[in-house]
Amino acid sequence: MRRADLHVADLDLLPAGDGWLLCEIGDDVRADAEASAHALLASCAPGVSGVVLVDDDAQRHVWQIRESALGATARPVGQPVNYEGWEDAAVAPANLGRYLRGIKELWDEFELSGAWYGHFGQGCVHTRNNFDLSSVEGLVRYRAYVERAADWCVALGGSLSGEHGDGQSRGELLTRMYSPAMMEAFRRFKSIWDPHGRMNPGKLVDAFPLDTNLRHGPRYRSANLLATGMAFTHDHGSLQHAVERCVGVGKCRSDGAGVMCPSYRVTREEKHSTRGRAKLLGELFQGSTIPTTWRSEEVFDALDLCLSCKGCVSDCPTHVDMATYKSEFLFHYYQGRRRPRSSYALSLLPWSGRLAAFAPRTANALLQGPWTRRAVMGLAGLSMRRRAPRFATRTFRRDWAARSRGDEDAASVVLWPDTFSDLFSPERASAAADVLALAGERVVVPRQWACCGRTLYDAGMLSTARASALRVLDVLSPFLERGLPVVVVEPSCLATFRDEFLQVVGEDPRAARLASLSRNLAEHLDATGWAPAHRAPLGTVSVHPHCHERATGGSRAEVNVLERLGFDVRLLDLGCCGLAGSFGYHPHHDELSREIARDRFLPGLTLAAREGPLVLDGFSCDLQASHLSDLATTTFAELVRRTMDSQHRDGGPRPRG
Repeated sequence: MRRADLHVADLDLLPAGDGWLLCEIGDDVRADAEASAHALLASCAPGVSGVVLVDDDAQRHVWQIRESALGATARPVGQPVNYEGWEDAAVAPANLGRYLRGIKELWDEFELSGAWYGHFGQGCVHTRNNFDLSSVEGLVRYRAYVERAADWCVALGGSLSGEHGDGQSRGELLTRMYSPAMMEAFRRFKSIWDPHGRMNPGKLVDAFPLDTNLRHGPRYRSANLLATGMAFTHDHGSLQHAVERCVGVGKCRSDGAGVMCPSYRVTREEKHSTRGRAKLLGELFQGSTIPTTWRSEEVFDALDLCLSCKGCVSDCPTHVDMATYKSEFLFHYYQGRRRPRSSYALSLLPWSGRLAAFAPRTANALLQGPWTRRAVMGLAGLSMRRRAPRFATRTFRRDWAARSRGDEDAASVVLWPDTFSDLFSPERASAAADVLALAGERVVVPRQWACCGRTLYDAGMLSTARASALRVLDVLSPFLERGLPVVVVEPSCLATFRDEFLQVVGEDPRAARLASLSRNLAEHLDATGWAPAHRAPLGTVSVHPHCHERATGGSRAEVNVLERLGFDVRLLDLGCCGLAGSFGYHPHHDELSREIARDRFLPGLTLAAREGPLVLDGFSCDLQASHLSDLATTTFAELVRRTMDSQHRDGGPRPRG
């Protein structure tokens, strides 16, 4: 079985083996807990290897491996889909070995495959199997297997449902676990509260057969709605297959850590959760409750409040990517239709902004003046409550071209100035260039202009996005051929290189090459082993990762580099900022955008800012913070450059490359 590319980098934290048991050892005294852990390892049977993880971050990463089990096994790469059906039984821990061996024998007998994960300490172990549910013959074998597995579980004194409940898939089998008298008692008790059998019929009592009403049964419908904007390479080229990644776990409905799903956390409506949107898209393809058409208003309404933050990519156990699904749907929904004015104004910003940059003072006067601002924003269909970002009086590209630079053939790294950094915040790109130079790199900035097209995906303008991506690949091709790393300033643009390009340009090998060579500044410094010549305590710094950064790379490199410089790093978990690129600029999204920010983002930033510098690399994150607060922020590149300059002024040696 090929890897599913979920937390692969974290596998190095695990000891050698083909199966792992994670044990948590606690004590009031940390040293005693560590001693108990080492004693447990020492008591293991010969041949069992282990490792004791005391670092909180390492522990978190290992648990993320465990939490990705459903995503890794439900739709294994290059293998048939694994379905639930017998994934929740439990036995007493003392009988767990016998139970697992017996189930494995059934796998061999029925020619099934699967993988175990779950709660060994409680005797509840989950699995999914490659059942054939699409044919009558397959259903016969499925029923036979489940009945045999149920008998084995009951014979060992176990429960058919250890965690997730009985429902229809277990209801018919309860007669094997409970006596006729007990089943009659269940029936009579339920009739007291539901005498007409209207509440959850066919579950537990008088249950429907376990091999009926199957989502992927013989009546499953593969809709004739081809996905032509995105490739969906990991989902057999099918948006339908992609949305079926959702298995209904409902983690998107949580109020805890993580990003997913910011709109649901405010509206509390199921259709605004990742799961709700995936299920609606699934209904679109089945055509039983809503029409099978790309013009579905039900699906459009559900997707409208999706921020395209990609929080589901990092937080969903099966790594649903609703931002991509939304792009594909809108691509078809607007075929032959005019989009709202705000969509054109925001999606085409890189091109209109490039024109405005030739006269930045005039553009700023129009966009910032009290009367002209309202006229321009109103004409563009944008929220009147929002301020437009100010154009820099001199773009980064223009400033770079005016400087004396060395031979491009001698360059060791490419710096990609995205539209936002180039037009609005050139200091971000300048700081990155300076840090790279101080780290011993020979920096080159492509002379030809191109844009990754990040703004186009949110509106589903995928044809234009593809042309933009191909233009970028043309500009970068000479550097890709030489294998030069490409450092990207803006996290959302880096995510576009790593993700969307692979989906919109088909099988162009340059896209995969760019994805492998692209990195942010911290990742580049970390990968090259850069370290300052001397390290001094510098206090606490808080880092808020951009949502797209969380989804496509993580922030481990930022932490590593800042710790090498001497900072005590706090990696914040404040969810989405709510502005999410262009989302908050649409008039009907503005208030929701602010509510999302007020939920966790702004309170968390306010607390973090009291302890030291506050790092926000995402342009939209910083813009939202400036719109709704007076907090002072910086970027990773600016903080590192400032620290390096300060150490140099204080007489310390320059950093070494």
